[in-house]
Amino acid sequence: MRLGFFLREALRALRRNAVPSFAAVATVLVTVLVLGVFIPVVQATTGAANEIRSKVLVDVYLKNDASAADIDRVRRIIEQDTPGVGRVQFISKEDALRAERKAGRGAYYDLLGSNPLPDLLRVTPDKPEDIVRVRDALAPLSPSGRRTVVDASIDEVQDRKENTDKILSATRVVKLTMGLLAGLLALASLLLVANTIRLSMYARRREVEVMKLVGATDWFIRWPFVIEGVLVGAMGGVVAILLLAVVKVTLVDPLAKDFALIAAPDTMNFPLLIAVLLGAAITVSALGSGLSLRRFLRV
Repeated sequence: MRLGFFLREALRALRRNAVPSFAAVATVLVTVLVLGVFIPVVQATTGAANEIRSKVLVDVYLKNDASAADIDRVRRIIEQDTPGVGRVQFISKEDALRAERKAGRGAYYDLLGSNPLPDLLRVTPDKPEDIVRVRDALAPLSPSGRRTVVDASIDEVQDRKENTDKILSATRVVKLTMGLLAGLLALASLLLVANTIRLSMYARRREVEVMKLVGATDWFIRWPFVIEGVLVGAMGGVVAILLLAVVKVTLVDPLAKDFALIAAPDTMNFPLLIAVLLGAAITVSALGSGLSLRRFLRV
């Protein structure tokens, strides 16, 4: 009975205060639309940055006369004695040549009549930032300032320093920027929705004061407004989700085949995104309604 009473009061308040209620619904709608676009963009961008960071490698080139035993020894040194190593992959000179042919550069090697490529061990650091530690462990600096190798079968250690620095710097900027924008958007959304609902509450401050003076408890007064906030959030969220669904079907899905960023596998699937957005819209609106009443309950 009481729940039905609260629901009727919330619906009556929505009808009586159509303009503030519409403003609150519109605010929730716009906020959910922005979040619905921003969340997948942040996830796709972060996923792409992480994928690029996974390409940070150290190549350990072996000498031409290195035997199978030499290769196994060097591999054990890398895997067991080198800090910061995540994965080690052996690429034979034959595999390297096949990769070159697949890339369309086989004609150059045909002219040579032999395979000049060396065997190599490709080392993926445990974390991209560990690449310097891995390089310094495998090719430490000598007192003369030149780099030496830790095993006689190693010919050279390359960490692609220039490309690595660019990758780490670019992905760090992307992650910091996206994190900052996400934080600002979440804060702005919360303040905007709460402020709009507060204006709606202000239009009914006399009604709240009268109920308080005749002996109604704080929660008896608050519940219709909380339910009203739930309804406002649900209406704004549902309309925004419908618009997002239309955009997804008509625009995003056709473009996903041509743009890898749009089809990024690390992004949240659409049903889960709907649940997150609807839950956020309802929660923020309900909390905004309940908390906005505090100043009017002090009678």
